[in-house]
Amino acid sequence: MKQTILLSLALFLSILAVSAQEQKVYTNGYIVKTGDTAPDFTIKESGGKSYKLSDLRGKVVMLQFTASWCPVCRKEMPFIEDEIWTPGQKKGLVVIGIDRDEPLDKVVDFKKDIKITYPLALDPGAGIFALYALKEEGVTRNVIIDRSGKIIFLTRLFEREEFDNMKKIVFSELKNK
Repeated sequence: MKQTILLSLALFLSILAVSAQEQKVYTNGYIVKTGDTAPDFTIKESGGKSYKLSDLRGKVVMLQFTASWCPVCRKEMPFIEDEIWTPGQKKGLVVIGIDRDEPLDKVVDFKKDIKITYPLALDPGAGIFALYALKEEGVTRNVIIDRSGKIIFLTRLFEREEFDNMKKIVFSELKNK
C-alpha cells in the first residue's frame, strides 16, 4: 500500500514537472508575444562588437532573424535596408540581423552579397532564435522592441502589407520620446 502511494506520488510529480516545462506557443511558432519583455541575450556582431540587448534600452530596436540560405530573408533584407534602416538610423533606430547558426565567414560574405549596412550578429546553435520562437519554425522573422524593452510587433515571412504595418509602428515609436 505504501509503495503504491509512493509510486502514485512520484508519477504525479513527474507529470507536473513535464507540464511545467511545456512552452506556450503563440502565432507563427513564436514563444513570445507583444507586450512581453524581450528576452535578453549577448549580441556578437560579425564585426566583433559585443553587447547585451538590454544595453539598448532607451532605443527602438528591430531584431531581424535571417540566414544566408533563406530566400525570403534575401528578398526582405533590401527593403529593411532602404525603407527602415536607412531612414530610421538617423532617428535612433537600432536594426540587428541575427544570423541563424552560420559561421563568421559565411555571415560576412552574406552581408557583402546582400549589400546591407546594418549589423549582422552571430547565433551559433540558434540559441538566440530559440528565445523567441520554436527552433523547428522558419527563420524569417522580425521583432520590434520599444524603448522600455517590450515587444511591440512580430512578423513572420515577408508580406508587403505586414511589412508596411511594421514600418508604421517603427516610425511611430521613433516619434515617441
